[in-house]
Amino acid sequence: MLAALENGVQGGTWFSLMDKVYAPDNLRSSFEQVKRNRGGAGVDHQTIEEFEKHMDHNLTRLHESLKGGTYRPQAIKRTWIPKAGGKEMRPLGIPTVRDRVAQTALRNVMEPIFERDFAEHSYGFRPGRGCKDALRRVRALLDEGYHYVVDADMKKYFDTIPHERLMQCVKHRIADGSVTKLLWAYLEQRIMDTASSWTPEEGTPQGAVISPLLSNIYLDELDHLMAASQAEMVRYADDFVILCRTQAQAEEALNRVRAWTAHAGLTLHPEKTHIVDATQRGGFDFLGYHFERGMKWPRKKSLEKFKDTIRSKTRRTHGSSMERIIATLNPTLRGWYEYFKHSHWNVPPTIDGWVRMRLRSILRKRAGRTGRGRGNDHQRWPNAYFAQQGLFSLQEAYTHARQPLQR
Repeated sequence: MLAALENGVQGGTWFSLMDKVYAPDNLRSSFEQVKRNRGGAGVDHQTIEEFEKHMDHNLTRLHESLKGGTYRPQAIKRTWIPKAGGKEMRPLGIPTVRDRVAQTALRNVMEPIFERDFAEHSYGFRPGRGCKDALRRVRALLDEGYHYVVDADMKKYFDTIPHERLMQCVKHRIADGSVTKLLWAYLEQRIMDTASSWTPEEGTPQGAVISPLLSNIYLDELDHLMAASQAEMVRYADDFVILCRTQAQAEEALNRVRAWTAHAGLTLHPEKTHIVDATQRGGFDFLGYHFERGMKWPRKKSLEKFKDTIRSKTRRTHGSSMERIIATLNPTLRGWYEYFKHSHWNVPPTIDGWVRMRLRSILRKRAGRTGRGRGNDHQRWPNAYFAQQGLFSLQEAYTHARQPLQR
């Protein structure tokens, strides 16, 4: 297969792939990937640990069912999790461990075939690429004078991909009937909620390992359409911006996107899709950041999600020692800093001050006083006190990262 990928196959279409999907080595490797990604049990209540206890037996059964054509995916368990920065809930699908292994094996075979032709400006769910690469590209384009930005938002993209059209995209490269039959089985997986179950008529399966690849395959045509234009697109899954040098180019790009999405059976959100001049007030959001007037900082929802996490760990009635509270905060602070360390210089000290206020409020409560940490509390518990307790400082990390290396 690797040799064929290097040299190409006749007509660019693969006719024999299923044997590579159910190959024992591929299934074993796929389980290891599922194990690393963790995740809960599906409708069969089997955990990753329980699957691993009888791994040889479970993988052998999976191999035989995939090879014999008797494999059928089980229903997806639907749960609800809070949306970032708000009180709304969004659905999360949890396939069984067995199905996650099978989907990973299928993705391992399909991904290299489509990766060869995916556009350069696509960064989401691709090997060796990530959010930071996409953000660097946006920053570089803004610096090069691409100030007019089409800030686009697809309405419920993953839930509305038309099945037939998606499968036509897959069949441009894969003509193995066993593989396409397996993909159809995943697209038509039943979804089980606490009170009901149903079969989706459109969209990619929720929480499925294969969904990100399928979503990239469906948007590949749009990627190449924009690559052939004067505009510069940067896409991460269904989140994308198109950067242009002029207002006219941006309007033309938006018209192209509107025409393509209408043809593809998708919908642009009318209130969230617009053109902005990034050199003016207002700016645009992308992958957690807000870009405006040559600067960037965490977007409002990212900041609220972060603060909600910190609030949950710093309630005034917290009974643990300050040292222990800080120990639970530090991983969150370090992780958040690592992603947002390229923000405007005033972000780290502002966040540090807010976190210390939360901690002073705990100490103030323990001293029998009401309200949040303020006034003389800054002298009673100065910044140095929290540093001695081991509190991670975004400002110190930010300053240290910008010091010249000592030769």
